[in-house]
Amino acid sequence: MPDGAITTHPNANEILRLPLPRLTENSFSAGDSMLRVLTDDALFAACGTRIAFTTRAGGVSEGPYAGLNLSYAVGDARAAVDENRRVLCEALGAKNYMQSLVSPLQVHGSDVLMVEDDLDVTRERAGAGADAILCTRSNIPVLLCFADCVPVVLVAPDGSFAVVHSGWRGSIASIAGLGLRELQKATCCLVSEINCYIGPHIGSCCYEVADELIMQFIAQFGDACDAGEGHLDLAMAVTASLLRAGANEQRIAHSGSCTACHHEEYYSYRADAGITGRHAAFAIREERA
Repeated sequence: MPDGAITTHPNANEILRLPLPRLTENSFSAGDSMLRVLTDDALFAACGTRIAFTTRAGGVSEGPYAGLNLSYAVGDARAAVDENRRVLCEALGAKNYMQSLVSPLQVHGSDVLMVEDDLDVTRERAGAGADAILCTRSNIPVLLCFADCVPVVLVAPDGSFAVVHSGWRGSIASIAGLGLRELQKATCCLVSEINCYIGPHIGSCCYEVADELIMQFIAQFGDACDAGEGHLDLAMAVTASLLRAGANEQRIAHSGSCTACHHEEYYSYRADAGITGRHAAFAIREERA
């Protein structure tokens, strides 16, 4: 049993068991725009939660932000980002809930913020900084932005979810594992029944860092984080964090895409020399009778 894992609940057998996670590319349209995202259609059919890791396809941003840039904080025109977010929400069935969108100020920390009944309170807290949003409510879209850092989406059997931003600071602080435990506590399910999705991020092939940082990761997560020749494997650290928190290895799905290698499809801070847009991890839970 993983150290400190939360494993049981008296009503666990009564909770829906999700299909094993699988990420596939799918296209969604909104008017004349066609978006390509990584998603899990079987998950949506089972519990009503639509998750998506977006690509650059389908947006109106131009220049270094060309495509579906979803961040206001990178220098892109606000009107373009507004339109990109509108198109995303419409394409993924959240058009009527844009006013409820939660998109926090990301600060490379390890705080997990719960979506409260009072959305104004939630937004105030999100505006102060958070890198993981946990949502047990229906019809509340959640969006976090990325350009090399690791996006993680966690989905419980009842459709509740957490969206996590795991850069190197968040990864070494085990923010993915913290989010997993908080989601388990909020939904009273078996932690091993939660689906874990690791989206596109900079791969070990392109992530060269200082030896000192690699040693910190090895001390925390083991030698598997060391990809050799000064390269760090963030996905291995995130996976180790999830497994230590009690995740079932069969319920961890990886996109397998490196944002730096494929920066024509995704935004990459490193490959684009720091001037670029942001793709997103997005989730919304549909209300079902």
